[in-house]
Amino acid sequence: MTYPESRRDDVVETLHGHQIADPYRWLEDPDSPDTVDWVRRQNEFTEAELSGYAEREWFQRTMSAILARPRAGVPARKSGWYFVGRNDGTQAQDVVYVAESLDELLSAGRVLIDPNTLSADGTDSLGSFTVSPDGKYFAYGINESGSDWTTFRLLDIATATPVDDAVTEAKFCEATWLPDSSAYLYLHYPASGRSEGTETKTLSGGRLMLHKVGTPQSEDELVLSFPDNDRYFITPEVSEDDRYLVVHITEGTDPATRLWVFPITSDGLGEPVKVVDWFADEIAFVRMSGDQLVLRTDRDAPRGRVVLASLDGQFTDLIPEGSDTLQAVRGTAAGLATLTLVDAQPLLTLYALDGSDARVVDAPGGGVVGLNASPEHDELFVGLSTATDPTLSYVVSASSGAVRALPELVRGAGGFTSPAITVERRLEPGREVPYFVITRSDLDFSSPRPTMLYGYGGFRIPILAEYRPGWPAWLAAGGVLVIANLRGGGEYGSDWHEAGRLKNKQNVFDDFIAVAEHLRDTGVTTPSQLAIHGRSNGGLLVGAAMTQRPDLFAVALPGVGVMDMLRFHLFTVGAAWASDFGHPDDAAQFEDLLAYSPLHRLRDGTAYPATLVVTGDHDDRVVPLHSHKFIAALQHAQSSSVPVLTRIEVNTGHGFGKPAAMVASEWADLLAFAAHHVGLVPPEQ
Repeated sequence: MTYPESRRDDVVETLHGHQIADPYRWLEDPDSPDTVDWVRRQNEFTEAELSGYAEREWFQRTMSAILARPRAGVPARKSGWYFVGRNDGTQAQDVVYVAESLDELLSAGRVLIDPNTLSADGTDSLGSFTVSPDGKYFAYGINESGSDWTTFRLLDIATATPVDDAVTEAKFCEATWLPDSSAYLYLHYPASGRSEGTETKTLSGGRLMLHKVGTPQSEDELVLSFPDNDRYFITPEVSEDDRYLVVHITEGTDPATRLWVFPITSDGLGEPVKVVDWFADEIAFVRMSGDQLVLRTDRDAPRGRVVLASLDGQFTDLIPEGSDTLQAVRGTAAGLATLTLVDAQPLLTLYALDGSDARVVDAPGGGVVGLNASPEHDELFVGLSTATDPTLSYVVSASSGAVRALPELVRGAGGFTSPAITVERRLEPGREVPYFVITRSDLDFSSPRPTMLYGYGGFRIPILAEYRPGWPAWLAAGGVLVIANLRGGGEYGSDWHEAGRLKNKQNVFDDFIAVAEHLRDTGVTTPSQLAIHGRSNGGLLVGAAMTQRPDLFAVALPGVGVMDMLRFHLFTVGAAWASDFGHPDDAAQFEDLLAYSPLHRLRDGTAYPATLVVTGDHDDRVVPLHSHKFIAALQHAQSSSVPVLTRIEVNTGHGFGKPAAMVASEWADLLAFAAHHVGLVPPEQ
């Protein structure tokens, strides 16, 4: 196969004693004419290849039907109002509805903001929203073209009219209101004049700023910054009793937390009380209990526990560590609600504020879409999904435990009907890696079948048997879906995470490979029928697995992956990931990174799986240069006749906020490519 030309430059540098060639460094500039032309030629080549796949039309039709299903998000009650996002199945972005009661929201509510009007092509999205304590203002963040950059604007909720007030150059935050509704806090990142999403410059440190409504942003007050360390992240929230601004400080993506509280007075913010002022344990503020803080932490508890903390940092058990993984805790009017993972399956439990009177909530699901609660309210809302169906929300009474499903949140009907499925839990015995096997209930799986293996394995993020738009299409086509729970994730607590980070990162790839081998050895599938997929850190996973064991997979689908492990820290927020990956400037960690870096593991003349790399040209989290350099090198190295292609979406970012039609189109191409090369023939074809 003759691929589009990718110029190879003579770029070599010495790093920790190694001569490292980087012939495609020119692709690191996303806006250069050469890169723009390369993107165009690669996309045209990919389109020409995919247009000849008979499977594509079926998956395009099916994915369009899946995204045409009416759907709704998880309700939230804030400052006297009820909110929910809805989509009638024809809209690029979900529309936010508001009402004064839950019954009114269920019956319809009124449109507060329609993000589909923010841009002509539907690529601008609503990233977050908060409500001022007095119920007057709706503060919403806009992300343009899928970028992490956020602009905050205000609406008057009662009239849905815009307020002449805006804050720009924000990232990784929401508007956090002070109790008197006069001002909110946000995290500001000077953007050096550019914030449209294609900037690759290393991100400077975020500054916690206080913005007073109605004043120019230039007059905003600096509350907290760490100019000597640009890897610190600051996350504020106000305690429900309005006494404290609670600030979480983390370094990069490391869960270890410093916890400061600023007294809120009539004169503003007082000097911080440093409850915990060192990085050692994950700590998350939940609510107040009298003069003490209720916290979730993994201190001396790898599976997590709930504690009472005095302002001098003394912890007392409230809900001790159990055998399951404590994922989240929310305050309610009756006490606390916990979300735990029982072998990677969610369980919601209610408690009194003193940790007594545990009651399990009967709300089944494979994944948790949202958990919205407040110490001010008895009702809490939980949204759950399955592998084939998106959010079903429930309202739960924290005092009685009564549960009510809310299917009427979804307005309208039609679109796709998901197949009945069977979800089986299995264990790879050698490395003891758990995984889900999901199949269509009406098919015979007594012989090997085309299979999609999905994983992530990083940043203490749990991967569950939850909804992703492509899963129902793959299952409907007759494929097997396997979701692996790899070390590095959050399914089994901090020890499980530690076993897959830094020096232990290779464990993640070994786990994934072990599951693939177990699928082969137990007759679920064969290497010629096995496709692997993952996104972001999961894209790294796929890149590492396919370069270490190219014989084990027929298809590789790495999405927005981190592929150049020697230079990831030089672009946008990449340096923050050193907590999981290690830092290339450290000589010892460099050796670990070089050993598995997908870009640098490629070997000329090797038969690699059929590969479709996907990325977005406005991805300012994992910048597209990773995918660009990897596919250029892979096309140069490939000895097999199967294609290695890239699909570069224009005006989209890392994935969130992507218009529905783009989601459908990308999944259709991924699944058609996989089906074509693993021998999955969809019905009616």
